[in-house]
Amino acid sequence: MAKTSKAQKAAEAASDAAAAAAKDAKKLSKRLPKKEAKKLRSLADDAQDASQASKKKLAKHPRRVKKKAEAATAGLKKAVTKAKIERARTKAAAAKKKKDAPKASGVAKAGRKKVATTSVAPATMTAPLKHTGLEPAEATLAPVGIGGPEAEPEPKTAPAPAPEPTPVPEPVPIPEPVPGPVPEPAIEPEPVPEPEPEREDLRSLTVAQLRDRARAAGHTSISRSTKAQLVALLSS
Repeated sequence: MAKTSKAQKAAEAASDAAAAAAKDAKKLSKRLPKKEAKKLRSLADDAQDASQASKKKLAKHPRRVKKKAEAATAGLKKAVTKAKIERARTKAAAAKKKKDAPKASGVAKAGRKKVATTSVAPATMTAPLKHTGLEPAEATLAPVGIGGPEAEPEPKTAPAPAPEPTPVPEPVPIPEPVPGPVPEPAIEPEPVPEPEPEREDLRSLTVAQLRDRARAAGHTSISRSTKAQLVALLSS
């Protein structure tokens, strides 16, 4: 019989821990809402699969089995802790709501009672007016007593005199402006034409001078031009 190594023992322990965690998680999922229970059951199934490694795999790859089982167990424990916290919060909120329910109902009852009293108050205030039917008769019979003093007529006051109308001031005539002399438009002096510059007599220049002037004016191909052609070219 082959001896079990330390790595195999550690892998078996990790597998057992994963199986136990999966079992606890499945129990807890029965008390959770559907959405959270579904997530927790999925993680529990992964941990259970990791714990069910074959003996051959345990003997050949014990470290891989251990690593997979530990990872599944850690993820499952984290999800279980989160689910327990959420469940505790839900319970606390439900207990608080249940505790505050009597107070809310008492406040509502008090409000309804207050509305009822305010609606009844005007009826009680207007009730005495129904029993005052004799008051006008007593008031009319009071001055008709025998031997009673006659009421003196009140002195008539003279109407106040109407206020005198305030005189309206007559409008003061505004003098019309007297038109002044119209200024005559200034006559601008006619511009004096400038004398045209006298044209230089090109015929008095030599052919070489005419060629230099033509080159300075930008003309080309004038080496064979005659004097008359140069004069005509520069005059144009």
